[in-house]
Amino acid sequence: MKRMDGRAKDALRPVEIIPNVNRFAEGSCLIKCGNTQVYITASVEDRTPPHVPMGEGWVTAEYSMLPRANRERSRRDVSKLKLSGRSAEIQRLIGRALRAVVDRKKLGEHQIVIDCDVLQGDGGTRTASITGGYIALALACRHLLRTKQIRENPLTGSVAAVSAGIVENALLLDLCYEEDSSAMVDLNCVMTGTGELIEVQGTGEGRPFRVEEEQKLVRLCARGIEELTALQQRVLAEAEQ
Repeated sequence: MKRMDGRAKDALRPVEIIPNVNRFAEGSCLIKCGNTQVYITASVEDRTPPHVPMGEGWVTAEYSMLPRANRERSRRDVSKLKLSGRSAEIQRLIGRALRAVVDRKKLGEHQIVIDCDVLQGDGGTRTASITGGYIALALACRHLLRTKQIRENPLTGSVAAVSAGIVENALLLDLCYEEDSSAMVDLNCVMTGTGELIEVQGTGEGRPFRVEEEQKLVRLCARGIEELTALQQRVLAEAEQ
């Protein structure tokens, strides 16, 4: 099949990560994946939740879509007096993904809160939030090192995420909204920069899918995450100059 934007089946959308977009936050970035844009900040707090053992830190996330991030206006979560189920599920995913590459003892008794605000959604907002969230987290860790609040970098690696799916029986990487909404199978994959899986979320939207198809989708995601990891490394290297 021919994709709407002319991309190859195994190609990412154009990705841009702009670091340090917030002058107040310890870490921040704007990530653009095609027409999806997410504004991300990392805030350091000198306290941790009650469930965290003494001497350890914590990383958590909050996720929200601005009212006109989509084709029609949506109500703000605050106006509904509770977080939507979708937003709650996504922010838990972001937090899990980022904690997977953090040594919480080296982080010390600090909490880093990653706020992901979707400015414009065109598919892949959760995966973009994870990929950009890592940049904001890494910049916040640099701040803690620079200000001598911690002695060692708590990051044990990097993390990025991307989607893949089966549309009209074709395996496609990095689905835009139109592809995602018509996908027979939709899969989100979170991996470390060294290719280890953190989380795989796969759903048969239009039909069941076989283990072999899932494995092909995961391998497709791995190729995309390899590219995203290289981009993350370049962005962080340039931000240090």
